[in-house]
Amino acid sequence: MSRAASRPRGPQALGACGSFATLAGKAAALDALDRALRQTLPMPLRGEVRFANLRGGRLLFLASTPAWATRLRLLQAQILATARHLDIRAETLGVKVSPLPRIELEPERTRTLSPAAATHLRAAAAAAADPEWQELFGKLAALAKPDESPR
Repeated sequence: MSRAASRPRGPQALGACGSFATLAGKAAALDALDRALRQTLPMPLRGEVRFANLRGGRLLFLASTPAWATRLRLLQAQILATARHLDIRAETLGVKVSPLPRIELEPERTRTLSPAAATHLRAAAAAAADPEWQELFGKLAALAKPDESPR
C-alpha cells in the first residue's frame, strides 16, 4: 500500500493533523509557493487561479472556470520550469475547476454617539486647556446622532 493511499481522506481530528505551528508553517509555505508560481502568469489568468497543493510531484491548481483551467494547462511547461527554478520537484500539473474563495471584507461598523455623550464631550472640550484637545473633543461631539426625543 502506498503512503498516499494510507493517508485518510476528508476531515480528521485536530490531534491527527500535527501541531498548530506545523499546520501554520505548511499554510505559509503553500501561500508563498502560490504567490511565486502565479506571479509568472499573465494578469487576467493570475486572478482566476490559485495554487492548492503539491503532492507526489504534482502541482495542483484551482481555476474558477473550465476556460481558465484550459489556459492554465497551456502554460504547464512554464509553470513547471518556474517550480524547478524554485527547487520544487514537480513533474505534472493538475487543475480542478472550483469557484475560488472570495475574500469579502466585513463592512466597517460605525457606532453613533448618543446626545448625552456629545454633551459630555462638549463639556470636556470647554474644560480642556489645550486647543488641540478642544478641537478633537469638538469633532467627536459632532459625530453624535441628533437628539430625537421630544422637548
